[in-house]
Amino acid sequence: MRISTWNVNSVRQRLEHLLAYLKEAEPDVLCLQELKCTDDAFPRLEVESAGYNVAVHGQKGFNGVAILSKLPLETRVGLPGNDEDTQSRYIEATVPYNGGVLRVASIYLPNGNPVGTEKYDYKLAWMERLTAHARELIKLEEPLVLAGDYNVIPGPRDAYDPAAWAKDALFLPQTRERFHSLLNLGFTDALRAVSDEAGVYTFWDYQAGAWQKNLGIRIDHLLLSPQAADRLRNVTIDKQMRAREKPSDHVPIRIDLA
Repeated sequence: MRISTWNVNSVRQRLEHLLAYLKEAEPDVLCLQELKCTDDAFPRLEVESAGYNVAVHGQKGFNGVAILSKLPLETRVGLPGNDEDTQSRYIEATVPYNGGVLRVASIYLPNGNPVGTEKYDYKLAWMERLTAHARELIKLEEPLVLAGDYNVIPGPRDAYDPAAWAKDALFLPQTRERFHSLLNLGFTDALRAVSDEAGVYTFWDYQAGAWQKNLGIRIDHLLLSPQAADRLRNVTIDKQMRAREKPSDHVPIRIDLA
């Protein structure tokens, strides 16, 4: 079972890249973030023609998440805990797996900048809601993958220059504490299960030659329940997608489960 996650940064602008990735990487499940389109504007026909079922939780102009699957999907949308939250940042699905189900979520966690505003308060509150929901999900004792753009740099080795991010919402101690509280429920950071290497990134800004100089950060993560972590075989960052013409500023990261 191959599961990928990718902040595509406008699915309609990156449709050519998306279809190429589906053909080249052949994920069984692909979680997308930052669709920047409504459900009815999602390029469903093109993706379905590539052999994928589609579940979308879109929003006009920004946000938006989706799950694409070669297998049948049972889905729910929205993160519990705040009925007044209208931002499309969470979608969850189950797919058949090993005689049971695999549960997967596509997550677009708030950026939170600028710090000291309601945007950062929203980020922290959203993370608390995610942790509360994950606490219930992990009790199901299913293979579970919480995948997406977390807008969290977990530690100093996950940024080219940690000091440059010291006052950023992605790296503040409060942000990292909440991320580690999520991990402490029993989740495994898939990449760190297979590598301690520094300088491994999933995002490079469009400015100042960040890609060419490898001035990146790691903010896209796949968190695995114990039942999924036990089946982890490898983790791959599809870095070559960043070198394509008019790319997303994020690249896909994928796992293979036995």
